[in-house]
Amino acid sequence: MNFDKDLPPQKMKLFNMEHSHWAYRFDLLFYGFSPWVIAYFVAAYSPIGSGTVLLVLTCLGIVMWSLLEYVLHRFILHGVAPFSRWHAEHHQRPMAWIFLPTAFSLGLIFLLVFLPNFWRQSFWPSAALTLGVLTGYAAYTLLHHATHHSKSQNQWFRARQRNHAIHHAMSKKPGARVGNFGVTSNLWDRIFRTRFD
Repeated sequence: MNFDKDLPPQKMKLFNMEHSHWAYRFDLLFYGFSPWVIAYFVAAYSPIGSGTVLLVLTCLGIVMWSLLEYVLHRFILHGVAPFSRWHAEHHQRPMAWIFLPTAFSLGLIFLLVFLPNFWRQSFWPSAALTLGVLTGYAAYTLLHHATHHSKSQNQWFRARQRNHAIHHAMSKKPGARVGNFGVTSNLWDRIFRTRFD
């Protein structure tokens, strides 16, 4: 893969998605550890007898994230300004420290997942569903970073890396049909026929 990491940063108007190396590392560490911390609190402090329901809700949250990842990437990051312009910057310079700020991504998960469910249910089911979405987002964040910065020879990882490299290559061709929107899974690309080899 040929990455243009030496190109100068392009300033994005209104909102800058490129951050320092330290902010980028903090985001990776935060999402690497936060699901474990929340899982501990859900397991240790939730009401006795609610474990099965909370586990099912956590798994549902992971599946929800999988679909959200696909929908957000395909329709928002590749279709709605200004998000598509910001995402195009990542396609131009995939090795740059470009990411959604931690406070913003965490705030969105809290506002769009936890709060609406908390108003309809109690605290613990909302926490479990949010844990699932957060776990999915953490997997996405870490795997997306690894697809650009790791040289692992693991066969599963190499397939994910190749899938994402195809997505980047397709995105650079003007007028080309873009696919391979899933980073953590190609399930939705298969279902919606946007997967390419």
